[in-house]
Amino acid sequence: INTMIIEAHSRGVSDIHIECQPRKAKVRIRFRKDGAMAPYLELPHTYRQALVARLKIMADLDISERRKPQDGKIDFAKFSPKTKLELRIATIPTSNNLEDVVMRLLASSKPIPMEKLGLTKDNFSQLQDAVSRPYGMVLCVGPTGSGKTTTLHSVLGYLNTPDRKIWTAEDPVEITQPELRQVQVNPKIDWTFAKALRSFLRADPDIIMVGEIRDAETAQIAVEASLTGHMVLSTLHTNSAAETVTRLIDMGMDPFNFADSLLAVLAQRLARRLCNSCKQVEAASSAYLDELLGYYLHSFPEEVRPRPEAVLQQWTEQFGAKGGLSRYSAPGCPACSGNGLSGRVGLHELLRVTPGVRRLIQTGARSEQIQVEAFQGGLFRTLRQDGIGKVLAGHTTMEEVRGNSNA
Repeated sequence: INTMIIEAHSRGVSDIHIECQPRKAKVRIRFRKDGAMAPYLELPHTYRQALVARLKIMADLDISERRKPQDGKIDFAKFSPKTKLELRIATIPTSNNLEDVVMRLLASSKPIPMEKLGLTKDNFSQLQDAVSRPYGMVLCVGPTGSGKTTTLHSVLGYLNTPDRKIWTAEDPVEITQPELRQVQVNPKIDWTFAKALRSFLRADPDIIMVGEIRDAETAQIAVEASLTGHMVLSTLHTNSAAETVTRLIDMGMDPFNFADSLLAVLAQRLARRLCNSCKQVEAASSAYLDELLGYYLHSFPEEVRPRPEAVLQQWTEQFGAKGGLSRYSAPGCPACSGNGLSGRVGLHELLRVTPGVRRLIQTGARSEQIQVEAFQGGLFRTLRQDGIGKVLAGHTTMEEVRGNSNA
């Protein structure tokens, strides 16, 4: 077990799945890396019970309870002093009186510097400007595993100076930073995000980070905190930046207070990156560029859609080498296990709350209207449009961008 965990850690794996099959079928172990599952090992069925029991002991779980799901944590340094690593573990009962175990590796990692998040120049300067304000709310949104916590900790790393007091409420604390006051919430004992937020407001904060806005109460206190002179950072599970606004209004937020507190919403996804060891480049054909242009222009509302020639010229200036655009591909090599993809790159969509967007929020406008207004500001680009820029720069593929963005 120790060898498997150390190997998973060294390979940059995010999750280990142990799947127990019925009767005499082998136990299957799979790793998730860069968002994709891959087989790691198969063990004889005789290992089944011992393997699950050992993991339960490591996580201080009840080894006799096999009918209910359990979850806990393994401090791996106790079992392998050289490896500073925590694992979140969940056991799930399956049919035939068996159990599966899933472990999430929580490396006590340092935050990534903000400039290395892969934001475009425009998005970076706008995000930096929003989070540097003395008070207000900045939200980072996307599905589970899209890097929201990583982004928020990068922002906190940028804001973490001796003249600021920063409180964070997280579930669990995945990234630790010196000087931050980090709190792990525990809903089982009624220590919720909302309760943590309330207690922070009595603890003289400058900046508050709430791991996730899960309910109307947390949202309400976050808005109040940002209106009373604090910078509030949080995350939400929504698909796009504009949709976040309507989701929170639907939760029962007061549109006027919410519009006054919100500074920016960053939607993000993670696309798999082309392998640098086997990446190939060729001149982009006109058919390929037409396909990219079609996807890019489709995201614009009719009234602000630019001319294809203007977009092509802008791309050539930004991404062109020797006057022409390139097409990148990776056939696969041993470094990327033959699939041509290794590592991940962020796709971003940043909605700044301009006076026009603020007015729309106050009047309860729908997400489509907010997005049209954002485009009229000139700098807004959707996840897909940001992704197309990363395809032209040779970071990822159009298939990855399509799979990770709606439109």
